[in-house]
Amino acid sequence: MAELVYPPVLVLAFGVFRALGIKFTVDGAEHVPKSGGGVLASNHVSFLDFTFCGLPAYPNDRLVRFMAKDSTFRNPVSGPLMRGMHHMPVDRAAGAAAFDHAVRALESGEIVGIFPEATISRSFTLKEFKTGAARMAIAADVPLIPMALWGGQRIWTKGRRPKLSRGKAVGLAVGEPLRPGPGDDPVEVTAELKLRIGTLLAGLQDQYPQKPHDDEDRWWLPADLGGTAPSLAEATALDLEEAEERRRRRAK
Repeated sequence: MAELVYPPVLVLAFGVFRALGIKFTVDGAEHVPKSGGGVLASNHVSFLDFTFCGLPAYPNDRLVRFMAKDSTFRNPVSGPLMRGMHHMPVDRAAGAAAFDHAVRALESGEIVGIFPEATISRSFTLKEFKTGAARMAIAADVPLIPMALWGGQRIWTKGRRPKLSRGKAVGLAVGEPLRPGPGDDPVEVTAELKLRIGTLLAGLQDQYPQKPHDDEDRWWLPADLGGTAPSLAEATALDLEEAEERRRRRAK
């Protein structure tokens, strides 16, 4: 397919990264297939994860097609860009169409990016994983590639204004692909995927080179790392409140 939009968007994104002085580390890029389809599945901590998660694929000249909520495609600014980069809208009320679209893309040799948690984790710990990534990999007979990222929440995440001060570190790690077969249980594959992403995430957190400046700056760390981020239970309650508010607005 013609790539008229993705390359210039990448140039712009890399320019923004340089302007912000983001210090990237990328481990395991060799696990992204050089050819053929694959599902790249990552944890989700910031609004910028879509731009970060494609980085390990670029050394192999691969472009990742992300699945994103359909409202992003209806936005007059982001919509044309998302369509031009051949990303895939997800209407949660009609998920089968998005699933079929993704499987066709995988079968045609694309790398499809997905966040199994579906939304940003306010606790910065792993939420419950949906089984869609595993089901797509099984249906298309392609590898399922675990990935973790850390640090992007310090720049822009849910419930926080963007923090554009320079020099923040962002770590990305890709693990060895899973190779689920047609007879594998998507629930079991998803459990293994979550375990592997959790291991990658723990490694990134252990190796993260920067620390909070003071007590007020501990908000971006989960409680088990000495931070003040909401617990998983508290974050889940906030997500439910937000979903209920969206339903009320739609009803009006």
